[in-house]
Amino acid sequence: MGVLSLPGLQGAFAQQPTASLLVLSKRDHTLAIVDPVTLKVVAKAPVGDDPHEVIASSDGRTAYVSNYGGGSLHTLAVIDLVGQKALPSIDLGALNGPHGLTFVGGKVWFTAEGAKAFGRYDPAAAKVDLILGTGQNRTHMIYVSPDEQHIIVTNVASGTVTFVDREEMRMGPPPSPNGPGGRPGPGPGGPPPGGGPPPSRKDWNETVVKVGGGSEGFDVSPDGREVWVANAQDGTISVIDRANKTVVATLTANARGANRLKFTLDGKLALVSLLDGGGLLVMDAKARKEVKRIDIGHGAAGIVMQPDGARAYVSCGPDNYVAVIDLATLTMVGKIEAGGEPDGLAWAIR
Repeated sequence: MGVLSLPGLQGAFAQQPTASLLVLSKRDHTLAIVDPVTLKVVAKAPVGDDPHEVIASSDGRTAYVSNYGGGSLHTLAVIDLVGQKALPSIDLGALNGPHGLTFVGGKVWFTAEGAKAFGRYDPAAAKVDLILGTGQNRTHMIYVSPDEQHIIVTNVASGTVTFVDREEMRMGPPPSPNGPGGRPGPGPGGPPPGGGPPPSRKDWNETVVKVGGGSEGFDVSPDGREVWVANAQDGTISVIDRANKTVVATLTANARGANRLKFTLDGKLALVSLLDGGGLLVMDAKARKEVKRIDIGHGAAGIVMQPDGARAYVSCGPDNYVAVIDLATLTMVGKIEAGGEPDGLAWAIR
């Protein structure tokens, strides 16, 4: 089986019946299924050209992989994690450059960088059932709230973050054909039949927040109050008040080449991977200051937290391994060799 029991781990993670770590290899075009107790690869499956990100379904039975191609490709690879085999891929048509992935509400949410958009794929109906444009360049990573009412994406080349919220909107009458101060009669431009307030409906409202150059890796704090964005070109971290959608701090973090940013599950630390060989930057989330830099190799990319919060796993592409970080001691305690140039990481839990 590709999903493995974890008898040696403590806390909530140990209570899960089965779990496995998923590791993408960009060089080998494979998805590795890893036993996080032994740190050994149990199985591999092909995932097509230029795989970048991976996510598992809520039941841990299926994995989805974005085939990116710098914005030119248009498929999601699908892996049966139980049978440990590839399934037919999903053709996204004109939604080129799928990259960031998440699985919420039984559906796969993805960014489509080449289309300046993001979308949602329904596995049950076997179709894309939502597409929303951002109008921003290189829409890359995505977060979706559990209730599916709030979406956040980063736009790398525009240096922005787009907040998308499903809200109640009033459908007021169109402008009066008689001009300002006119008194339109019944029909188009007039009041709704029978009087009363205009009808309302729910629609998506987008708010674009300017951050820093190369805004890519980001995360929402566990308490939901802040969004931290790593700006790879500027080497800074933008802290956004999520409720007001405003930047409340810009941290000079010396984080040029930042790729991913993830909070620890307790919200005390934020980890930032650095592609330029700066290792793994550890920030104190409350003090908003650097705690440590962990030397894990010559460049780091994907980050995922162990479900019990005890460890972090970081892809070190140039060194062809995934670093295992003990979050209590902030030290590297192991390596996983899961294929050349590892990148996207995810958990599959059943």
